[in-house]
Amino acid sequence: MRILAGCIMAVMVFTGCGYVSAAHYAKSVVGESVSTEVLISMEDPQNTVIIKDAVDTAVITKFRTTLTSKNLSQTHLKIKIASVSFSPLRYDVNGYVTTYRTTVNMNIDRIRAEKTHSYMTKGMYDFDIQPNAIISDQARFNAISVSAQKAIDAFIAAVAAEGSNPIKE
Repeated sequence: MRILAGCIMAVMVFTGCGYVSAAHYAKSVVGESVSTEVLISMEDPQNTVIIKDAVDTAVITKFRTTLTSKNLSQTHLKIKIASVSFSPLRYDVNGYVTTYRTTVNMNIDRIRAEKTHSYMTKGMYDFDIQPNAIISDQARFNAISVSAQKAIDAFIAAVAAEGSNPIKE
């Protein structure tokens, strides 16, 4: 009898916790299919390509939706790079920079059923370099990509919070 009661209690605990992933809530807001558009920055077109790849990867992996063309999607994300910056964080004893922080700020418009919601997101990534060295293109591209992914994560968190709200649009 104690074993049966223990099993019933365990089932109740695991089924009653009510855990739902953020992706589930976010997907309830964006739907099953999403299209993306990253507006090209004339000042920095290279960063736009890096961020477009990071956005598309995040849509597929984080929202768990299908990436489609704009005319077939339930939600369209229009992303504009507000800024990309590198700032020194740490110096060595000789005054050379050893750690930088990359910050990517993005404006994201989420368009669904002719309704537009705007978001401002930011992603940051810290990385080390050798003292008295310049930032290599590879390190720069990686830092921008990771920062963009973190900005998208912040956007997904905001969308998931909207999806978890019982008051629907």
